[in-house]
Parts: sequence; C-alpha cells; structure tokens
Amino acid sequence: MTRYKGSEKEKLALDAFIGLMRSADRVSSMVHGELDAMGLSVSQFGVLEALYHLGPMCQKEIAGRILKSSGNITMVVGNLEKRGLVLREQKRDDRRFFTVRLTPAGEMMIRDCFPGHVRRIVRAMDALTDDELHCLMGLCRKLRASNSTNGEENGNDIDSLCK
Repeated sequence: MTRYKGSEKEKLALDAFIGLMRSADRVSSMVHGELDAMGLSVSQFGVLEALYHLGPMCQKEIAGRILKSSGNITMVVGNLEKRGLVLREQKRDDRRFFTVRLTPAGEMMIRDCFPGHVRRIVRAMDALTDDELHCLMGLCRKLRASNSTNGEENGNDIDSLCK
C-alpha cells in the first residue's frame, strides 16, 4: 500500500499501478527467464517471433509490432544478423528500407523454442481462471483505450469487460 498522502482516488490509482507493475514484472521474468540461455534479449526474441508468424517485414513494421523504436530495432536486427538468424535485404526501389527475413537457422531456433515459450506463458497465467483471463484482457483494452479518450469513461462497465 502506498504511503502517499493524497486523495483516496490518487492512493487507489497508485496502489493499482504498483500492483500491475509488480505482477507484470513477475510474469515477464517467468516467461522470459529462459531467453538468456538461448543468448536472446526480449527484443531479439520478439523480432524472431514476429518474423516467424507474420513473415518478412521492414524494420519499421517490426518496431511497431514489438513496440520498440526504429532506432532500437536497427541495433536488434543487426545483432540477429551477425548471429546468422536474420537477413536484411535492401529494397531496390527505395534504398532507405530493408526487408528483414528469417534465415533457416533463425527459423529453426524460433520454431524449436516457441513451444516452450508458450508453456511458460500458460504456467505464468495459470493462477487465473479462463473467465479471469478474459476479464484481464478487457481491462487491459480499457486501459489502452483510455489514452485516446483523455481519461474519460468509455462506457464499459466491469461486467461487460469481464465476460
């Protein structure tokens, strides 16, 4: 519980935020703990996973998919390329853009490690029932949407979010 001496609304929001961040950190460490053994960062794994499931993309698309800046993606993709896991191919008609694709080694790595990744996610989320997982997804959508409504209520009540 926060020791902040603000209003009840402020204290409740701070407590909820702290709980959300602690839970997210715990789940993330459970899910991503094995990446170090593979020599992958979370961002590198995200790039491999996006390319595996969505196919070749330009770096800007990858950045949007895994919520990283385009500058960060350039470094991440460069490191994956050095390891022989991806290839960057410059577009002929616009030399500013590179299409990134998995190499056979990259495809084999992500194909082999993705099932374990899914198992870790399932294990990390196993404390919640299916209904609670649906509720959590609804609450997360509402939080994301609140950024575009400047904090105004968007009309969703908790019952509709948690079904």
